[in-house]
This record gives sequence, C-alpha cells and structure tokens, in this order.
Amino acid sequence: MKSKLIAFLMFFVFATTSYAQNSASTDQKGVKITGKAVDEKTGATLDFATVALVNPVNGTPVRGGQTDLDGKFTFENIPTGNYTIKISFVGYEAFSKTIIANTNTPVLDLGALKVKKASGSVLNEVVVTGRKDVIQLGIDRKVFNADQSLVSQGGSASDLLSTVPSVQVDLDGNVSLRGTSNVRILIDGKPSTFGGANVAQILQSLPASAIEKVELITNPSSKYDPEGQSGIINIVLKKNQRLGINGNIALTTSRFNGFNANTGLNYRNEKWNLSGNYSFRTGDRLGSGLNNTEFLSSSLATPFSFANENSLSNDKNHTTKIGAEYYFTEKTSLALSGNLNTGKESGNENLTQRFLAQNRDLVDFGSGFNKNTEDGYGFDVNMDFFHKFKNPNEELTANLSVGKSGEDQTENIVQNFFDLNGELSNNRISSNRRNVVDQSNRNYNIQVDYIKPLSEESKFELGFRSTIRNNNEDQISDTLVSATNNYSLDRNLTSLFKLEDIVHALYTNYQNQFTKNFGVQVGLRAEQAYLNTSITGTDINGNSLTTPGRLDYFRIYPSVFLTQKFTGNNQLQLSYTRRVNRPRGWQVNPFPDVDDRFNIRIGNPNLRPEDIHSFEFSYAKFWDAVTFTSSLYFRQVNDVVQSLRTSNPDQLGGTISRFFNLAKNQAYGLELISRADITKKVNVTGNLNFFQSVFTGDASLGVNDNSGFNWNGNLTANATLAKNLSAQSTFFYSAPRVLAQGKMKEMYSFDGGLRYDILKAKGSLSFNMRDILNSRRFGSTTDNGFFLQEFERRRRGGIYSLTFSYRFGKQDFAPRKNQKKDNQPAEEEGF
Repeated sequence: MKSKLIAFLMFFVFATTSYAQNSASTDQKGVKITGKAVDEKTGATLDFATVALVNPVNGTPVRGGQTDLDGKFTFENIPTGNYTIKISFVGYEAFSKTIIANTNTPVLDLGALKVKKASGSVLNEVVVTGRKDVIQLGIDRKVFNADQSLVSQGGSASDLLSTVPSVQVDLDGNVSLRGTSNVRILIDGKPSTFGGANVAQILQSLPASAIEKVELITNPSSKYDPEGQSGIINIVLKKNQRLGINGNIALTTSRFNGFNANTGLNYRNEKWNLSGNYSFRTGDRLGSGLNNTEFLSSSLATPFSFANENSLSNDKNHTTKIGAEYYFTEKTSLALSGNLNTGKESGNENLTQRFLAQNRDLVDFGSGFNKNTEDGYGFDVNMDFFHKFKNPNEELTANLSVGKSGEDQTENIVQNFFDLNGELSNNRISSNRRNVVDQSNRNYNIQVDYIKPLSEESKFELGFRSTIRNNNEDQISDTLVSATNNYSLDRNLTSLFKLEDIVHALYTNYQNQFTKNFGVQVGLRAEQAYLNTSITGTDINGNSLTTPGRLDYFRIYPSVFLTQKFTGNNQLQLSYTRRVNRPRGWQVNPFPDVDDRFNIRIGNPNLRPEDIHSFEFSYAKFWDAVTFTSSLYFRQVNDVVQSLRTSNPDQLGGTISRFFNLAKNQAYGLELISRADITKKVNVTGNLNFFQSVFTGDASLGVNDNSGFNWNGNLTANATLAKNLSAQSTFFYSAPRVLAQGKMKEMYSFDGGLRYDILKAKGSLSFNMRDILNSRRFGSTTDNGFFLQEFERRRRGGIYSLTFSYRFGKQDFAPRKNQKKDNQPAEEEGF
C-alpha cells in the first residue's frame, strides 16, 4: 500500500507544482486585468464562463481561464499592448471587447461586462480552450461535466459517479463521498420522488447520457437539506435551451449482452419549451463472492466456515421523461414534468459452504441457490415555478413533487447441508423457503425559495420545505415441510413493516461582502422531523400483533462561511455546518433478511439519527495552466450508526448483523484536487483524500475503540490524439478503511475510452472499457474478539462498450418580436 501511495502522491505533486511553476515563470511583469461577467438584463453573475485574452492581430490566445462563483476573473502580469477580451457561456451570445493595457494603469478594472442572452437560430460559443473542462473547481463545490467522461459512455449514472473525484461506488451501487456512504444525492437539486429510498436503483436505471453535470458540495449551507454526513451530490440533468427543434440519439452495445438506447427531442420557441426523452437499458451482471469465518472459541465443533457465491442477473429498465415549460415573460415561467420508470430483474445465486473442525478436517458441507424475480415501477410529477423580479438577482422559485413506486419480488431460497457420508447433516438445519415481498412508496415534496439582494454586496435568502415519505414492505415467508412436501407459513419471518418519514424545514441565509476581498455567509435551518414505524406479525394462533415506534425530534442546523480573497487568484474559506443522517428503512426493519441463513441481517427500530458537526478550511489557487484546491476538514458524528456482527446461537458457525448507535466517530482529513494543462492537447486531473478515523467504542455492545489512517485517490487524463479523436483514462484507488469492528478492503480500478467525432461533429463513435484489470471489488474484515470474518463481493470486470451518438435538429425558428422585446423597458417586467 505504501508504494501505491508514494507513487500516487509523487505524480500528483509533480503535476500540480511543476506546471504551475513553469506557467508562472513564463509571466513577465505587466498589467493586472480584472472584470466580471454578468447577464445583460438581470445582472446575474455568470460563474464558470470561459474568458480569453486574445491578440487582435492574429487571433492567438494570450491567456485563458474561467470566471469564479461570483462571475469574476483576473489576468496578471499582462504585457502592455492592445488585446481583445472574449467571453463565452452556454446560452449566451459571444462577447468581445477591445482593451488597451499600459503601464499608466497597473490595474485595469473592466467592471461588469454585460453578456447578452442568445436569440435567433443558433447559440454560437467562442471556442478558445477546446471542449468544456472535465472538472471545474470552485471554493465551495466541484463541478464534473458529464459530457467529457468518455469512460462512462453508454453506462449508467452509477458508472459516471464512479469516475468523479472524491466519489466511490460499491458493487451494489451504494455511493460514498470522502470515504463515508452517508451522502445525500439529489437530482436537479431535489430528492427523486419516484424511487423511494432506493437511490442505488435510481442511479442504475438512469443513463449517463441524460446527465449534464455532477456537483459535489462537501459542506453545504443551511439552504440545503442537512441530510448526509459528507455532503451533497447533485446530479443535473440535461436541459436544452436552443430555439427550434433539435434532438439526439445514442445506441450502445456492450459485453455481457448489454444494450442501451437513448433518444431525446426538444422544441422551443419564445413561449414554450417542450421536451421528451426515452431510454432503455438491459444487460447481464456476473458476480462472485466469499464469506469466511473463524470462531475463536475452542468449544465449537466446527469453528471454521467457508462460503463461495456465484451470481448471474439480468436487468431491463425503461425510463421516460416528458416536460413542458411556459414562459409568461422572460422572467417568469411555469414547468410541468413527469418521469416514468419500469424495470424487471431476474437472478440466480449459487452458494457452496464448508464447515471444518478444530484440526481443519471437513465435517459438513452445503450447497444452495437463490432464484429471484423482481418487477418494479416508479413515477413522479413535478411542477416548478420560477420568477425573476425587476431588481437584479431577486428571484422566487417553487416546486411541488408527487411520486410513487413499487416492487414485487419473489425469492426461492434453498440451503442443504450434508455430512461426510452424503446424508443430511444433523449439525445444522437445511431449508427450502419461498419469500414474496411487496414494497410500495409514496413521496411528496413542497419547496419554496426566495432570494432578495439587499445591496450589491449583500443578499438575504429564505425558504421552506416539507417532505413526506411513506414506505410499506409486506413480506410473506413460507417454508417447505419435508413430511408433507407442502409450504407452510413461517410466522417468524412473515411481517408487514410500515415507515412514515416526515420533515418540515424553514431556513434563512444572510450573505455580505464586507470588503472587496472579505465576505461572510451565515445561515440557520430549523427542522421538525418524525420517523414513525409500525411492525405487524402474527402469533402461533394467527392473531395479529402490531408494535408501533415513534421518533420525534426538533433540531437547529446553523452554518457559517468566512471567505478571504488575496491577490494572485488565491482564496481561503472557513466553514462550519451541522448535519444529520436519518436511519433508512432497511436499517430499522427488525425482521431478518435470511438470503443466507448463516449470515443474517436484522434492522433496529430504535435507531437514533446521527448528529454531525462538520468544519472545513479550504484554499484555492488558480494559475494559467493549473487549478488547485485543498481542504482541511474535521467531522464528528455522534450516535454513529454501524452494523455489528455477533454469533448466531441458533446456527453453529453462523453470524447475525444488527445496526446500533455507537458513541461517536471522528474524522480528520486533507483533500487535494488539481487540474493541470500539460500541453494544449493533454490535461490531467488528480484527487487525493487522506483522513484519520477514530471510533469510540461501546462496552455494553462489546465494541472497543478503534482508529486508523485511510486514503483514496482518483487520476483522470485526457488527450486530443487527432483533430476528431480524443482519449481518456481513469485510475481509482481506495486504501483499506477502518470500521468499528474491522476494516474495509482496498479497492482499485482502471478505465479507458476513445471518442471519434464524425458527421461534421454532429455524431460520434465511442469505445470504452470499464474495470480493465477486473480488480474492482467490495470487501471487509471483521474482528470483534469472538470471531474473525472475511467478506468479499466482486462483479465481472473488463466490460467494453461501443456507442454511436448523433445530434440533429433545425435551429431556424427565430422568435417573433424579438427585437421589440429586447428594447422594452425593464419596468414592464416583474412585480
């Protein structure tokens, strides 16, 4: 592990420092040029706009960069002379202005440069630095542009997220940020209402081609939902702003019977924007795993058990999205949209087990299988209102979302155990079980946000949000009785579990730029939350027994951000936020998951929500060829939720996993992210995250204190090989990570992709391979003083895909009365 860390660190430091120094050394003393890009009509700042300083004689770029989150840019040490400043931004016309730099004005402040929204047929961008950067770094967020990810072409949202710096995705689609899986995932700034709590399923069914960008917000302000330990991942879907009719189509074929199809069509004029999208995904997933246990007690007849699993599943998903937006004025619109997802999954898991005596002689062995089918659906309806007032940057937005989803699952689980003579074992019980599970979810979301600028330097934000989530899980479990060869109801595993999760929130934020370089943002969010559960089962006489549960708590979530800017494109930020991690349905459901009778999982209805306090100190530096951000962070989690494994007294050599609240967990970390332009055709983006985890144990649960050092990294290289040919490679590594009772195993993977633009850049052919080394795995080791356990799962790697995509359309519908609208006085619009 040390050699991997040293190699990763050396390359990262080299890419960051050497190119920064080379870039800085080429500068000569001269004029400092500053400015700010804003919307011509509203005055809204344009963050991440492309800015170029160009030689007006031959058109050669002299300097290039992007605006920051405040729309500002700075070029230092510019030689005297005449230049053209050019600004390009998606949805806006190209901006161009001639300027003169001379020593009489050492600091040339261009002020607010007003960029006009595009009108007419085609949105033309000034292309100075090529395609949009793969990653754009801000002081409070990192923006990953999905279109530039060649390695995830034809894949799902899960495949795309696995390539994003700081993000890890395990084999079940569970997402982690900075080493913790307690992360909040939003779609277009809102929780998805059609998927219930199954975020992994939503990400697997959502095609990567439908995503415009991914935003990582590691320490969100009080404006955002405080759910999640490590922050928020916001997935922004593509929205077409071009006038006229246009669309796209993408077809992918891949190894293991994979096929994806995605098509979208959009029509927009001056009043309406109509859109539709359909995608289909199918493919086989091959997997394998192991679960080995050594009990430390010498009294057990079979202290060693070894289990191996092989699986094959097939997924089919259909996703349809339609939307309509009506523009009452340029500043007011109302949108209706709907999503529908249907899917079917069928799978086979084969399990072999061996049980050994103290001398490691075989005593018993077993074989089994789990056949399951699952039909699911989900839909939601969204209404969004947007209004900009006549005062610049004053706006009101509102959202109403209603969603429903459901799953019908049937499992047939068989486990047989034999002795050395091939007879049924007397040491452990064979079983033949049939489970029928019916899940249904209903979700409601109401949200209103208002922004009021108090001056050019300050603004006030106010908002309300209410979410209600209802989840029902009805499980009927039957056991085959060998004497009659008929199935009989198993009352211990038959249950009806209901969950009601309600959160009402009110927040306020105040932001003020006290000086040119120093700013403050303070916020407060108040939430009233309820988690109501109901567990219903039957006794031996068939009588229904219901046990209710209720969690009722009110919390205040403050946030404070202090930002200091320095000369030379340096910026510091210190922030504090309080957050929460609420228990999930499967963590509180007390009825056992018995897919494997020797490794049972049980929820805990008495779980308390985690209370999280997060501090972060960030530094950002921007050179011409290098962007660098670093963050020192500290996170303390009280009542941390962890899964603990104990021995199963009903099964010799078996274990039970239950969820409990431990005292606390602390993490101290340093995150480094840098993007370096090595040449005009090659750039590298690297991410390193180092953190120390400290778990405080709980004597009543038999958990000792545990601590350890952890790190992970991500490296992405992009190259333009020819005029229409580009390449990308991504390497990811995660070192072993400390848990309350052991460690997560290391994980690493290598992906690569090529893209060739055809048909006058309207089409492209992409070829990629994911997990080329077939090394991506998910595993852990457990040591609780009673037994040692090794767990591992992996999916078959070496998946290659070929994708054809094509963009089409006519953009010749110039809006009527466009010139007249542009000349109308601002007083006629807004309230």
